Amino acid sequence: MRRLRTLFPHLLFVVVLLAGSGVLATGTATAAAPNRWGFAYVDVPAGVPDPSRQAGSWPGGFNVTVSPGAPGETLVRFPQIAGPGGVVHVTAVIDTPHWCQAGKWWPSAADLVVSVRCYRFGGSPAFVPFSIVYGESTGLLPAPQGFGYVHYNPGGIVTQFNSAGGVNTVVPIAVNAWRVTLPGLGTPGAEGGVQVTAADPQQPARCKVRSWPAAPVIAGAQTVEVVCHNAVNSPLNTGWSLTYQRRRAVNGAAFPPKHFAYTFDNQPFNPGPYAPLPPGVNFNSLGAVNTVQSAGPGLRLVTFPKVGFLPDNVQVTAFGPGPEYCNLLTRWSTSGSVVHVRDVACYSAVTRVNTASLTTYASLH
Repeated sequence: MRRLRTLFPHLLFVVVLLAGSGVLATGTATAAAPNRWGFAYVDVPAGVPDPSRQAGSWPGGFNVTVSPGAPGETLVRFPQIAGPGGVVHVTAVIDTPHWCQAGKWWPSAADLVVSVRCYRFGGSPAFVPFSIVYGESTGLLPAPQGFGYVHYNPGGIVTQFNSAGGVNTVVPIAVNAWRVTLPGLGTPGAEGGVQVTAADPQQPARCKVRSWPAAPVIAGAQTVEVVCHNAVNSPLNTGWSLTYQRRRAVNGAAFPPKHFAYTFDNQPFNPGPYAPLPPGVNFNSLGAVNTVQSAGPGLRLVTFPKVGFLPDNVQVTAFGPGPEYCNLLTRWSTSGSVVHVRDVACYSAVTRVNTASLTTYASLH
């Protein structure tokens, strides 16, 4: 956290300068930026999780803390960033068939508290380590950057953001599937990254990207389909959060970070190492080439060169129409500016299988 304490005064200085120059005024000149954000790698059920892998928009002198709730539930307290809206993404980090989901999140005095629930396939609750990111944004972004999110509960959108100024929509297309439209964020071909996380405080739920058409379904819009299943692979009508990022970190941050990356493992049977195509789905903020390769059945080693700096965060989402899901086999490594995600692990029920997935990385810096 020493780095964050050092960085915060400089960020505050930049914000003041921008405000004075009118860049933060409302209207088309507004620069999209997260009002509040935080991430952490939670490796303990109570206390302060890994200090080297937590950061946020809070001032110096504060830490993320966690405490146990109901069986399988962990309450994550992000300090000094209470506010409305925003989205949460969470990924289990364990070498067994578990997943983690958001329950709900709410302000508690000046802090933001997120309920995270983790389960083994079949629905048994359990504490497992997990990676979590929260963000809430406002403002506009000039192309080619793009950023948007939706928090949806059955019946309607809870909160949403669109850096092109549009109003995102969600249309049910099956009992457990929805089409998300983010107007103004479309691209001629596939570009960007997507993360989806279930948000259900009452029952085991898994959500993923069902499809992501390369060409816009609606002119000028980004379209993503979400699908959800319960603990034993049956269709489930539940809540979820979706984030779309294009040349932007998954938490929406503008300054920092300059070190972030994302990729779409859309050839899960390719032994690799290979660089996913088209290039727009395999972005590295320093221009390096991210690669993916097999590490065994259902295991994919993802490498993000040049962008690796602590503290940092990794999230993964499965892709495809079926009930497959993904987690991280173990905590990612960050060394010599290279990030090794070793590995993305994907499952059908309790068996590891090769399936497509989307992985995103963000650093504080």
